[in-house]
Amino acid sequence: MANAPIKLLIAASGTGGHLFPAIALAQELSDYDIEWLGVPNRLETQLVPHQYKLNTIAVAGFQEKLGLGTFRVLSGLIGSVFQVRKLLQQGKFQGVLTTGGYIAAPALIAAKTLGIPIIFHEANALPGKVTRFFSPWCDAVAVGFNAAAQHLPNTRTIYTSTPVRSQFLDPSYVDSLDLPVPDNVPLIVVFGGSQGAVAVNKLVRQCGPAWFAAGAYVVHLTGNNDPEAHSLQHSQYICLPFYDNMAALLQRANLAISRAGAGSLTELAVCGTPAILIPYPFAAEDHQTYNARVFTEVEAGFCYKQSELNPEILQNQVLSLLNNTQELKQMGEKAREIALTDSAQKLAQLVREVVER
Repeated sequence: MANAPIKLLIAASGTGGHLFPAIALAQELSDYDIEWLGVPNRLETQLVPHQYKLNTIAVAGFQEKLGLGTFRVLSGLIGSVFQVRKLLQQGKFQGVLTTGGYIAAPALIAAKTLGIPIIFHEANALPGKVTRFFSPWCDAVAVGFNAAAQHLPNTRTIYTSTPVRSQFLDPSYVDSLDLPVPDNVPLIVVFGGSQGAVAVNKLVRQCGPAWFAAGAYVVHLTGNNDPEAHSLQHSQYICLPFYDNMAALLQRANLAISRAGAGSLTELAVCGTPAILIPYPFAAEDHQTYNARVFTEVEAGFCYKQSELNPEILQNQVLSLLNNTQELKQMGEKAREIALTDSAQKLAQLVREVVER
């Protein structure tokens, strides 16, 4: 069939940072026949099946120390490579795109052994170990931050930024916010990415009363792992484990307090939301700190190490910003300057160039 659509396998798994950019790309490639490669019991099982066929394999990440667990993981990796090879052959796929994580290695190895074109999207400013090791195998590596390219020698890198869901690009989406926040009050949004951030949550709850006294409202997305999530009660405090309409929430926010995952930073930048960033201290190779520097270097945000932050520092930094609306406005403008609003289109064009050439 000469006019059959091109078949693309997207390997993206685990967290919103891996999945949402891949979904945004897939929507841009509406003329492609797209299937998904994921892991059982991860976020993709909730987000993907109603849009794309989801294939799953059991694969895990390597630990820092060698041991019996290492051999189990290695055995699982070898088995998963053969599973993906079979999937690629039977499905007659013409390209593979991955956004990293555990799922990337078997997808890349299987595609490489079959001579199938590979595109890797690396969202972080400091590429992960999988990206650095496998990038020379790829036909192209799209990077979310320009700073990533210097860590990927002997690799064709293209700066595309990181795609965001289409609602983030529509300023009128703020009107769809369905939370009880008055129009004329400063709004602080606190979130820790798709995993939540218990340490940040505790700090925020201690600071909350001073912010409420200053007239601010706080929307606090705690994640599902905080046993004290509802310990603070106030009429100006909205506590939720998650909130689906992040586009409207960040467009409305005067200030965000968040981790520094690449996906979250891209969403903040597109929405022009100034931020206080608290990188996750146990992120691989401290990559969130590298991400945060992209914001701080252009004065779009402030960055604090979690170990050096206490309630007094955070409370006073927020109050200082709330009292200086001009500084907040300038920070928001600086954030927008580092955003690419056509990232999904750029990445889609790269996929077309690699797969269709």
